[in-house]
Amino acid sequence: METVNIHQAQTNLSRLLSRVELGEEIIISNRGIPIAKLIPFRTSSNRRASLGQDRGRFIVPEDFNDPLPKEILAAFEGNEE
Repeated sequence: METVNIHQAQTNLSRLLSRVELGEEIIISNRGIPIAKLIPFRTSSNRRASLGQDRGRFIVPEDFNDPLPKEILAAFEGNEE
């Protein structure tokens, strides 16, 4: 269960509600103190139907699992030269 602060909840309400609709529960806090919980109004019996909804919108490139180039790997590791 994720906790978000009031500002995050205001800024991302649509996204949070989409997640709640799929069955997640989200706590909204104020200065670290929980004040509310977003829960689904009704448990979605259609959750499985939403899985795979974006199939075909993204094709995984053939080189997806190939090692990163040395300069990019160095940047990730903080060894930029």
